[in-house]
Amino acid sequence: MRVVGLTGGISSGKSTVSNLFKAHGIPIVDADVVARNVLKKGTGGWRKVVATFGDHILLDNGEVDRPKLGQIVFASPDKRQLLNRLLAPYISSEIFLEVLKLWMKGCKIIVLDVPLLFEAKMDKWTKPIIVVWVDSQTQLQRLMARDGTTEEEAKNRINAQMPLDLKRTKADIVIDNTGSLEDLNKRFSEALVQVKKPLTWIEFGLSRDGMLLGGCLGVLISKL
Repeated sequence: MRVVGLTGGISSGKSTVSNLFKAHGIPIVDADVVARNVLKKGTGGWRKVVATFGDHILLDNGEVDRPKLGQIVFASPDKRQLLNRLLAPYISSEIFLEVLKLWMKGCKIIVLDVPLLFEAKMDKWTKPIIVVWVDSQTQLQRLMARDGTTEEEAKNRINAQMPLDLKRTKADIVIDNTGSLEDLNKRFSEALVQVKKPLTWIEFGLSRDGMLLGGCLGVLISKL
């Protein structure tokens, strides 16, 4: 089984690339979706976050007010790190379960879409690693235009993440998204060729079909 790591930065275009993989039939495990689920009312993650940050981060229906919590943690590196530590065990467990479900379905290639791939040390479980990159000025302008934020707010959110220039040095594949959507589609197609190349023997051995084949061969050999 090939587990591809996909990461980038806010407003880099990572979600667009993730959707392109979906459109080509490659299943995605989206860490952002997982993070929303582990913070739903009544979950273990919800209880820990509310106990730590207080009831004032809740909406009237008891769900976490995500924009309010975001303002708190993006303005304070210590609080942001605290939130990450609180939720990391829940997010990691859910991601593992999602990968297991896809493995049981016989998927041979999956993509882990994880914004904090390197920070959470999940890069060691993925190969190849794809980084969607833009230059810092383009990233800032796109974020301000997308969310209608001030320059200071946008910089706080960008600075809360590992710099894209550093991430690209850790990548196996870099998708440069500073150009047009047409340019992005072209670079995605080039990356897709590498992602869909034949599995190595190790990757095949880790797939469901590979393990079933290995088990069958083991039974045959034992009877010889």
